[in-house]
Amino acid sequence: MLEALTGLGLASAAGLNAYIPMLAMGLLSRFTDLLAVPPGWAWLENEWVMVILGVLLVIDMVADKIPAVDSINDIVQTVVRPASGGIVFGSGSASETVAVTDPESFVSSGQWVPIVTGVVIALLVHLAKAAIRPIANAATFGLAAPVLSTIEDGASIMLVILAIVVPVLVVLAIVALVWLTVVYVRRRRRRAAAMSPRPA
Repeated sequence: MLEALTGLGLASAAGLNAYIPMLAMGLLSRFTDLLAVPPGWAWLENEWVMVILGVLLVIDMVADKIPAVDSINDIVQTVVRPASGGIVFGSGSASETVAVTDPESFVSSGQWVPIVTGVVIALLVHLAKAAIRPIANAATFGLAAPVLSTIEDGASIMLVILAIVVPVLVVLAIVALVWLTVVYVRRRRRRAAAMSPRPA
């Protein structure tokens, strides 16, 4: 159960930022005792993998804070974030699913389930993020992009920490994020309705 909650938190974090949970898992597994990735996922600890993830993280964080560029980045990330979600859910739930030498046994054993679960979770979070961003940018003339991006990065980091240290709080954190998203969208709609010209 705790492994599933860890996977849920990591995949949700990947839906907000693909690289934060992957880099965190590699660093924590290599340099601390908080997390040990299964042998099939040991490549996350590789120095070059972590350097590449770090560079991609910086690029993503910068691009995501620039109006219009953030929407283009979201299109690109429609593939990257779900893939990251599958990786971190699979490794976070301690499922050894990377090295597939026999596809038939891989399918029949159900080892693919954590990966697909992570892909779906990250995709749903990503689609919500990608849908809200253009609305916020249009309503604020682009001023919301850096603010929302910073909040999303912070939420991704928070989800990673909770998923690894206190996985039982992941559900509460996700519920809080959904609630805040709904509140934000409703406020934007009310504000837009109030600013639209009324017919004479």
